Amino acid sequence: MAQHGHSQACCTVPPAVVGDYTAKGTYIDLDGMRVCTTQSLLSFMDSLLLTYEPDTTGPSTATSAIFIIYDIFGFSPQALQGADILAHADQNHQYQVFMPDFFKGKPLPLSVFPPDTEEKKKRMGDFFAGPASPPDTAKKVPDLVKQLGQKYTGLQKWGSLGMCWGGKIVSLTSQSGTPFSASAEVHPAMVDPNDAKGFKVPVCMLASGDENPEDVESFKKNLSVENHVETFGDQVHGWMAARGDLKNEKVRSEYERGYSVLLDFYHKHL
Repeated sequence: MAQHGHSQACCTVPPAVVGDYTAKGTYIDLDGMRVCTTQSLLSFMDSLLLTYEPDTTGPSTATSAIFIIYDIFGFSPQALQGADILAHADQNHQYQVFMPDFFKGKPLPLSVFPPDTEEKKKRMGDFFAGPASPPDTAKKVPDLVKQLGQKYTGLQKWGSLGMCWGGKIVSLTSQSGTPFSASAEVHPAMVDPNDAKGFKVPVCMLASGDENPEDVESFKKNLSVENHVETFGDQVHGWMAARGDLKNEKVRSEYERGYSVLLDFYHKHL
């Protein structure tokens, strides 16, 4: 069972939307690039950006931002809804949230998971060796954050959030020289306790029951920074992103609680 604790944000996170979800960002086409923004037109050479800006504070007053690295399934409704929750749920502490489309409109189809056939295994392996290469993706992150900071000059602190595959990217970009003041990983893939030794900022890890518990525990033991590591043992890998079945009442409840935990963590460190 998931380990429960009091969350101040539980009073602010709205019930998750079941079924079709309409993200609060709006999509535009800019120089042939699909971009979602609520105010400014953004153009970046090596990625697309999905941006969420606070409804009431606006980018001129927002001082903190969250940079989300989605899972291998891209812009899923569950991930987009999670981004909206982080951006808008707490009217007293809102964030500007950015979610780059690292796969440029070509994520891995959800039908490939689980990789239970040779064809699926090959397709997933090729994807991780190509567009989803963690080291190659991690190299892009600091410059993207820098470019965003140049356009949104009121932002003083940055947090990161990695979902599944994105969790590995967060681990790689939370080391020495990180642009982030706090990092978070939900149902992280490729958990490596050695990565934890190099963390330079506070970290929140919300693991599912599918992650190796020994790896998660060793990861926590190796951290020398402030941390919150919690296992939602009755949830599957991906419950806060593309694989979250929000029609299931229990999953929906833990999805909401997970984002409440994240909000509490970001409120403390950003």
